[in-house]
Amino acid sequence: MIVTVTINPLLERIYTFREVNYPGTNRDGIVALKAGGKGINVSRQLNQLNTPNLSFTFLGGTNGRLFREILKEEKIGFTSVKTSAETREGIVVIDEKNEKVISFFGSNPDLTTNEVDEFRVKLDKIIQNCEIVVFSGSSPCINTDSIFPFGIELANKYDKISVCDTYGRHLIDCIKAGPTILHNNVDELQDSLGINLESEEKRIRLLDNLYSDGIKQSYITDAEKIFYAANFDFHFRVSPPSIKTIDSVGSGDSFVAGIVYAWHNDLTFEEGLKLATSLGAVNASRFDVSSVILRDTDDIIHDVTVTALGKKMKTLNVTPR
Repeated sequence: MIVTVTINPLLERIYTFREVNYPGTNRDGIVALKAGGKGINVSRQLNQLNTPNLSFTFLGGTNGRLFREILKEEKIGFTSVKTSAETREGIVVIDEKNEKVISFFGSNPDLTTNEVDEFRVKLDKIIQNCEIVVFSGSSPCINTDSIFPFGIELANKYDKISVCDTYGRHLIDCIKAGPTILHNNVDELQDSLGINLESEEKRIRLLDNLYSDGIKQSYITDAEKIFYAANFDFHFRVSPPSIKTIDSVGSGDSFVAGIVYAWHNDLTFEEGLKLATSLGAVNASRFDVSSVILRDTDDIIHDVTVTALGKKMKTLNVTPR
């Protein structure tokens, strides 16, 4: 079982218009409610890849009740800790004709110490019974900053694979906890860690530092641009396929789901890297978030170029003779 952990979920009210007037009044938009948050997106994408998973999150108030119903409708398995604070909400406006998306997010909830303690106790039990645990998205408040590092340490204690895809003030503590896999985009790393990653040399150096911290695989993505990855102390430059970007929201989450799928199905590092890159690219080419099926990647996966930098890994042929 794969578990995704989201501590700052987002109830999205999505308004879709054929064309949006800037400025002006816009009428007759189609309104839909969507369950958002990076870990939720990973679960949604894993569902599309037919990979069993469970989403663990905080939910509270009227928005929390709506969120539960949406997850049930989408058949996203979940468990949650109830909060006294209202679940965060946002408004997303889609302009189909001009292929634009505008998002407005509400304020983060303040969660209590008791709610965080309950979450940690439940997380301990969940991690013991999973194969891979994914920690995704932001931390809403100071009280929740300890959850991801705590969960990573639990995963290490119980010999589970952990995937970390977060940012902000708690990122450095997450790295120190030593997840198996780390994914971030360049901007998140520069903003969260206060570092400069403008050159290939600096990105490779960071990959080395992450490996020294005990992280087995690292991925530093950069939207549609060339990015870098590491498998232990082997480094790779990756050229994504050329696509027309419409909305990149959820592309990183689809990428992470691809990496998890690869681990779960024993794909090689390069196979998983190409699949994850293709999932992220297809996601960016449409408005739907993290809803890519494997067949959608067929036309572009062979356009993903993975180049080994420095020493080369040996691929062993274990085919029976």
